[in-house]
Amino acid sequence: MLGIIGAMDVEVEKLCAMMEQVETQTAAGMTFHQGTLQGKEVVIVRSGIGKVNAGICSQILVDRYHVEGIINTGIAGSLRNEVNIGDIVLSTTAVQHDMDATGFGYALGEIPQLGAKEFKADETLLKLAEKCCQKANPDIQTFCGRVASGDQFVSSRDKKDWIRANFDAYCTEMEGAAIAQAAYLNRVPYLIIRAISDKADDSAHMDYSEFEAKAVEHSVRLLLAMLKEL
Repeated sequence: MLGIIGAMDVEVEKLCAMMEQVETQTAAGMTFHQGTLQGKEVVIVRSGIGKVNAGICSQILVDRYHVEGIINTGIAGSLRNEVNIGDIVLSTTAVQHDMDATGFGYALGEIPQLGAKEFKADETLLKLAEKCCQKANPDIQTFCGRVASGDQFVSSRDKKDWIRANFDAYCTEMEGAAIAQAAYLNRVPYLIIRAISDKADDSAHMDYSEFEAKAVEHSVRLLLAMLKEL
Protein backbone atom coordinates (compact mmCIF):
# COMPACT_ATOMS: atom_id res chain seq x y z
CA MET A 1 0.00 0.00 0.00
CA LEU A 2 1.23 3.47 -0.90
CA GLY A 3 0.76 6.54 1.27
CA ILE A 4 0.16 9.84 -0.55
CA ILE A 5 0.47 13.05 1.47
CA GLY A 6 -0.57 16.53 0.38
CA ALA A 7 -0.34 19.62 2.55
CA MET A 8 -3.56 21.32 1.44
CA ASP A 9 -7.06 20.39 0.30
CA VAL A 10 -6.41 21.49 -3.27
CA GLU A 11 -3.58 18.98 -3.51
CA VAL A 12 -5.66 15.94 -2.56
CA GLU A 13 -9.23 16.75 -3.65
CA LYS A 14 -8.71 15.73 -7.27
CA LEU A 15 -7.02 12.47 -6.31
CA CYS A 16 -9.68 11.55 -3.75
CA ALA A 17 -12.42 12.22 -6.31
CA MET A 18 -10.95 9.50 -8.53
CA MET A 19 -10.58 6.86 -5.80
CA GLU A 20 -12.72 3.72 -5.56
CA GLN A 21 -13.80 1.58 -2.58
CA VAL A 22 -12.99 4.41 -0.23
CA GLU A 23 -12.99 4.14 3.56
CA THR A 24 -12.13 7.10 5.74
CA GLN A 25 -10.70 7.34 9.22
CA THR A 26 -9.66 10.34 11.27
CA ALA A 27 -6.55 10.55 13.42
CA ALA A 28 -4.76 13.58 14.86
CA GLY A 29 -7.29 15.80 13.13
CA MET A 30 -6.41 14.36 9.71
CA THR A 31 -8.74 12.40 7.43
CA PHE A 32 -7.17 9.32 5.84
CA HIS A 33 -8.83 8.08 2.64
CA GLN A 34 -8.06 4.41 2.02
CA GLY A 35 -9.05 2.77 -1.26
CA THR A 36 -7.84 2.16 -4.78
CA LEU A 37 -6.56 4.58 -7.39
CA GLN A 38 -5.58 3.37 -10.85
CA GLY A 39 -6.10 -0.12 -9.46
CA LYS A 40 -3.48 0.34 -6.71
CA GLU A 41 -4.11 0.34 -2.96
CA VAL A 42 -3.45 3.81 -1.57
CA VAL A 43 -4.07 5.99 1.45
CA ILE A 44 -4.45 9.68 0.63
CA VAL A 45 -4.34 12.31 3.35
CA ARG A 46 -4.02 16.05 3.80
CA SER A 47 -1.35 16.53 6.44
CA GLY A 48 -1.81 20.22 6.95
CA ILE A 49 0.98 22.74 6.50
CA GLY A 50 4.32 22.56 8.27
CA LYS A 51 6.88 20.01 9.38
CA VAL A 52 5.15 18.89 12.58
CA ASN A 53 1.91 18.05 10.79
CA ALA A 54 3.84 16.26 8.06
CA GLY A 55 5.87 14.18 10.50
CA ILE A 56 2.82 13.13 12.53
CA CYS A 57 0.95 12.24 9.35
CA SER A 58 3.81 10.08 8.10
CA GLN A 59 4.02 8.14 11.35
CA ILE A 60 0.30 7.40 11.30
CA LEU A 61 0.62 6.06 7.76
CA VAL A 62 3.37 3.72 8.95
CA ASP A 63 1.79 2.63 12.24
CA ARG A 64 -1.86 2.31 11.22
CA TYR A 65 -1.72 1.52 7.50
CA HIS A 66 1.69 -0.16 7.25
CA VAL A 67 2.45 1.67 4.01
CA GLU A 68 5.27 0.33 1.88
CA GLY A 69 6.16 3.76 0.53
CA ILE A 70 5.25 7.43 0.91
CA ILE A 71 4.90 10.04 -1.83
CA ASN A 72 4.52 13.67 -0.88
CA THR A 73 2.89 15.78 -3.60
CA GLY A 74 2.44 19.49 -3.64
CA ILE A 75 3.81 22.86 -4.62
CA ALA A 76 7.02 24.72 -3.89
CA GLY A 77 9.04 27.83 -4.60
CA SER A 78 11.87 27.62 -7.11
CA LEU A 79 15.40 28.35 -5.91
CA ARG A 80 17.03 28.26 -9.36
CA ASN A 81 16.60 30.47 -12.40
CA GLU A 82 16.25 27.48 -14.71
CA VAL A 83 13.40 25.99 -12.64
CA ASN A 84 10.31 27.85 -13.82
CA ILE A 85 6.75 28.14 -12.59
CA GLY A 86 4.86 25.00 -13.59
CA ASP A 87 7.97 22.81 -13.72
CA ILE A 88 8.35 19.71 -11.53
CA VAL A 89 11.12 18.99 -9.03
CA LEU A 90 11.66 15.41 -7.85
CA SER A 91 13.66 14.94 -4.68
CA THR A 92 17.04 13.25 -4.76
CA THR A 93 17.50 14.24 -1.13
CA ALA A 94 15.67 16.41 1.40
CA VAL A 95 17.08 18.72 4.05
CA GLN A 96 15.63 21.04 6.72
CA HIS A 97 16.96 24.52 6.05
CA ASP A 98 15.75 25.83 9.41
CA MET A 99 17.60 23.21 11.47
CA ASP A 100 20.53 25.05 13.05
CA ALA A 101 22.60 23.45 15.80
CA THR A 102 25.85 24.98 14.59
CA GLY A 103 26.42 26.37 18.08
CA PHE A 104 27.03 22.78 19.22
CA GLY A 105 29.41 22.02 16.37
CA TYR A 106 26.93 20.43 13.96
CA ALA A 107 26.77 21.30 10.28
CA LEU A 108 23.97 23.62 9.22
CA GLY A 109 20.90 21.47 8.59
CA GLU A 110 22.27 18.47 10.52
CA ILE A 111 19.91 17.01 13.11
CA PRO A 112 21.73 16.56 16.43
CA GLN A 113 22.37 12.98 17.53
CA LEU A 114 20.74 11.56 14.40
CA GLY A 115 23.90 11.54 12.35
CA ALA A 116 22.14 12.83 9.26
CA LYS A 117 21.85 16.16 7.49
CA GLU A 118 19.82 15.01 4.51
CA PHE A 119 17.60 12.07 3.63
CA LYS A 120 17.99 10.21 0.35
CA ALA A 121 14.88 9.56 -1.73
CA ASP A 122 14.10 6.10 -3.08
CA GLU A 123 15.91 5.52 -6.37
CA THR A 124 13.18 3.32 -7.85
CA LEU A 125 10.42 5.86 -7.19
CA LEU A 126 12.65 8.67 -8.42
CA LYS A 127 13.47 7.00 -11.74
CA LEU A 128 9.84 6.03 -12.29
CA ALA A 129 8.65 9.57 -11.57
CA GLU A 130 11.20 11.08 -13.92
CA LYS A 131 10.14 8.77 -16.75
CA CYS A 132 6.43 9.26 -16.12
CA CYS A 133 6.65 13.04 -15.82
CA GLN A 134 8.17 13.36 -19.27
CA LYS A 135 5.19 11.44 -20.66
CA ALA A 136 2.44 12.97 -18.51
CA ASN A 137 3.70 16.56 -18.64
CA PRO A 138 5.63 16.95 -21.91
CA ASP A 139 5.09 20.71 -21.93
CA ILE A 140 7.17 21.36 -18.78
CA GLN A 141 10.66 20.61 -17.49
CA THR A 142 11.44 17.93 -14.90
CA PHE A 143 14.34 18.42 -12.48
CA CYS A 144 15.88 16.00 -10.00
CA GLY A 145 17.56 17.63 -7.02
CA ARG A 146 17.59 18.50 -3.35
CA VAL A 147 14.42 19.80 -1.69
CA ALA A 148 14.84 22.20 1.24
CA SER A 149 12.05 22.35 3.82
CA GLY A 150 11.37 24.78 6.66
CA ASP A 151 8.53 26.23 8.65
CA GLN A 152 8.27 29.43 6.66
CA PHE A 153 6.88 30.61 3.34
CA VAL A 154 9.96 31.95 1.58
CA SER A 155 9.08 35.23 -0.09
CA SER A 156 12.28 37.29 -0.01
CA ARG A 157 15.22 37.15 -2.39
CA ASP A 158 17.70 37.31 0.49
CA LYS A 159 16.28 34.17 2.11
CA LYS A 160 16.06 32.41 -1.24
CA ASP A 161 19.72 33.16 -1.95
CA TRP A 162 20.72 32.02 1.55
CA ILE A 163 18.97 28.65 1.21
CA ARG A 164 20.47 28.00 -2.19
CA ALA A 165 23.97 29.04 -1.10
CA ASN A 166 23.92 26.84 2.00
CA PHE A 167 22.04 23.80 0.70
CA ASP A 168 22.31 23.86 -3.12
CA ALA A 169 18.61 23.01 -3.30
CA TYR A 170 16.27 23.23 -6.27
CA CYS A 171 13.12 24.28 -4.42
CA THR A 172 11.82 25.16 -0.99
CA GLU A 173 8.60 24.17 0.78
CA MET A 174 7.27 23.36 4.24
CA GLU A 175 6.76 19.58 4.66
CA GLY A 176 8.94 17.32 2.52
CA ALA A 177 12.02 16.91 4.68
CA ALA A 178 9.91 16.04 7.73
CA ILE A 179 8.25 13.27 5.73
CA ALA A 180 11.68 12.21 4.53
CA GLN A 181 12.99 12.04 8.10
CA ALA A 182 10.02 9.95 9.24
CA ALA A 183 10.53 7.64 6.26
CA TYR A 184 14.24 7.33 7.10
CA LEU A 185 13.56 6.45 10.72
CA ASN A 186 10.96 3.86 9.72
CA ARG A 187 12.99 2.51 6.77
CA VAL A 188 10.19 3.25 4.32
CA PRO A 189 10.91 4.43 0.75
CA TYR A 190 9.82 7.99 0.00
CA LEU A 191 9.73 10.56 -2.79
CA ILE A 192 8.83 14.25 -2.82
CA ILE A 193 7.09 15.61 -5.93
CA ARG A 194 6.96 19.40 -6.10
CA ALA A 195 5.34 21.49 -8.80
CA ILE A 196 6.67 25.03 -8.85
CA SER A 197 4.08 27.68 -8.02
CA ASP A 198 6.35 30.69 -7.44
CA LYS A 199 9.96 31.85 -7.56
CA ALA A 200 10.40 32.08 -3.74
CA ASP A 201 11.34 35.73 -3.94
CA ASP A 202 9.66 39.12 -3.70
CA SER A 203 7.17 38.08 -6.41
CA ALA A 204 6.05 34.96 -4.50
CA HIS A 205 2.77 36.36 -3.19
CA MET A 206 1.83 37.56 -6.67
CA ASP A 207 2.75 34.26 -8.37
CA TYR A 208 1.31 31.85 -5.83
CA SER A 209 -2.43 32.28 -6.27
CA GLU A 210 -2.23 32.61 -10.03
CA PHE A 211 -0.20 29.48 -10.66
CA GLU A 212 -1.23 27.20 -7.78
CA ALA A 213 -3.95 25.39 -9.76
CA LYS A 214 -1.67 24.83 -12.74
CA ALA A 215 1.09 23.45 -10.53
CA VAL A 216 -1.24 21.05 -8.73
CA GLU A 217 -2.58 19.76 -12.07
CA HIS A 218 0.94 18.79 -13.14
CA SER A 219 1.47 16.87 -9.89
CA VAL A 220 -1.82 15.01 -10.25
CA ARG A 221 -1.04 13.96 -13.82
CA LEU A 222 2.36 12.66 -12.75
CA LEU A 223 1.03 10.70 -9.80
CA LEU A 224 -1.67 9.02 -11.88
CA ALA A 225 0.92 8.03 -14.48
CA MET A 226 3.17 6.57 -11.77
CA LEU A 227 0.35 4.52 -10.24
CA LYS A 228 -0.38 2.96 -13.63
CA GLU A 229 3.16 1.57 -13.72
CA LEU A 230 3.73 0.62 -10.10
